[in-house]
Amino acid sequence: MDDAPLAAGSIGARAASLRILIVSDAWFPQVNGVVRTMSIVADHLRAGGDTVEVIGPDRFVNVPMPGYAEIRLAIAPGRRLRQLVDAFAPEVVHIATEGPLGWAMRALCRKRGWPFTTAFHTRFPDYLHARTRIPVAWSWAVMRRFHEAGAGTFAATRSLREELAERGFTKVRAWTRGVDLAGFRPEPRDPWEGLARPVFLYAGRVAVEKGIEAFLSLDLPGSKVVVGDGPARAGLMARFPGVHFTGYRDNGALARSYAGADVFVFPSRTDTFGLVLLEALASGTPVAAFPVTGPRDVVTDPRIGALDDDLRAACLRALEADRPACRAHAENWSWEACAAQFRAALVPVA
Repeated sequence: MDDAPLAAGSIGARAASLRILIVSDAWFPQVNGVVRTMSIVADHLRAGGDTVEVIGPDRFVNVPMPGYAEIRLAIAPGRRLRQLVDAFAPEVVHIATEGPLGWAMRALCRKRGWPFTTAFHTRFPDYLHARTRIPVAWSWAVMRRFHEAGAGTFAATRSLREELAERGFTKVRAWTRGVDLAGFRPEPRDPWEGLARPVFLYAGRVAVEKGIEAFLSLDLPGSKVVVGDGPARAGLMARFPGVHFTGYRDNGALARSYAGADVFVFPSRTDTFGLVLLEALASGTPVAAFPVTGPRDVVTDPRIGALDDDLRAACLRALEADRPACRAHAENWSWEACAAQFRAALVPVA
């Protein structure tokens, strides 16, 4: 875990319990890294004695995001949000996302003079550009305006924090991630019966920004497997009929999928971390990825995978990795440390 100093006015070491408000446009029933991270952290905080309230789009009139029906967007949340906030009476506020709820909570905090923290989970400028060709400079300016109004912006990796600083973010704070070491482990393994070995696996959201086509287009021995669902799945299935698509799998089946693979392939160039990297490593499965933010912060030992701008070369080198070393590396990451670092950097509203 990065040992960056705490922001001025932060909570610091655990003392009395806190009333922690988290506002997030990404929440259940969505399935993604933001939801998993925030829900696990909230559970750890509650277990430690804090009272945690998460306000998501499920509490508002909402509509599906164009082109991505799984994501719901709250409509005109201001009045209802204010009522929910007043009913909870938070001692600290954390805004997890930059959607309608995030902007509405930001406006409420600024009106009341409440400091708040934010987190940089998602590269929306890159995602918007991939879908709409909107210039990334425009989107980065909006993101910077959103986050700079707060008392601190949490980012998961050193390389992401350096990039944000280069883009003009001045309040970037360290906030690591974790992995469920009991849920993701080397055994039991999915044998992937009927599939030729080696098995190269991708798991996660099946969307254009994940770069899955770069993986599926590779000339690799054995079999390719995609675990997960999303708006790009139907198109990829039609284009790559030789690939085995399983659809969404829950944690037990997902853990067996990771453990049964020979290499986990992470083709995204836009993720800010990639929880799936830690899940694969905890399952004893080496990683092949591009040398970009996320993979280069996690895959720091050549024994546990390979990073290369030539993704095929990375996949083939990863076949020679040390599976016990993968598990040992993942054991350096814990959700307990993640939750503690998050709590320590929160800022009181009073």
